[in-house]
Amino acid sequence: MAAPSDGDVLVRALYSGISRGTEALVFSGRVPESEWTRMRAPFQEGEFPAPVKYGYSMVGEVERGPDDLVGRTVFALYPHQTRFVVPVEAVYLLPDDVPVARAVLAANLETAINGVWDARPHVGDRIAVVGAGTVGLLTAWLAARIPGTVVELIDTNPNRAAVASAMGVPFATPATASGDADCVIHASGSPSGLELALQLAALEATIVELSWFGDQSVALPLGHEFHSKRLTIAASQVGRVAPAQRARWDTRRRMQLALSLLRDKALDAVITGESSFETLPTVMADLATSPGETLCHRVKY
Repeated sequence: MAAPSDGDVLVRALYSGISRGTEALVFSGRVPESEWTRMRAPFQEGEFPAPVKYGYSMVGEVERGPDDLVGRTVFALYPHQTRFVVPVEAVYLLPDDVPVARAVLAANLETAINGVWDARPHVGDRIAVVGAGTVGLLTAWLAARIPGTVVELIDTNPNRAAVASAMGVPFATPATASGDADCVIHASGSPSGLELALQLAALEATIVELSWFGDQSVALPLGHEFHSKRLTIAASQVGRVAPAQRARWDTRRRMQLALSLLRDKALDAVITGESSFETLPTVMADLATSPGETLCHRVKY
């Protein structure tokens, strides 16, 4: 590792988070060739399909750099690694009252923020969020804080109800979901979840797609209510700030917002496991094939 030059910081890793959906697709070699350039992580090494050094949810302590940063804890969009050197503008100071171990959620919360911006819910809307994974939970948590909204988080796994309750978000299974939603956000990563999102949408509603399917093809029943209800399916992707905010916001301001929102201890419910960095090869293989009840898995250094 090269020594830091002027304008760089040397960071010692404390924790990183595994963005399980995306990282499992990368680990399994399922990034489609058309996306090899667009899906690069900010400090990725190697080229798709493999071998690559991938990841983007790192929290560490600055060991060398500007005097005002040395000894401070920071977040960086960096892969899993014990120490690293990056330009000083690539790190974000953690607010003093945000626990270091919780800050691994920042990247996923930033994705959720962008998804809510893309969905543009209004005060009083009925909002359905399909998929109670990490991003879905964080998205529903954000939406539920808009005054007057009626939010429902929907998942096929009834065990996610306890996590949703800990975060103050109402939960439903597909069979008990209310429907007739003014705003629908899909985050299950499953074609059947997107089909359910279409069923839940009210007249002329928009379904915002937060999932990324990798190389998987998705078939949808667009011959049913899709046309008669004049529905819209819109993509959301965190790589660019949502168009509604882009004139005033950049990615740095968006990340600072995400970090500030991590003050809420209810978000700890999303972190469901922790393991040491040395076990990461085995852990990633397990998460890619048999994730079980895992949401955000934290890596400790």
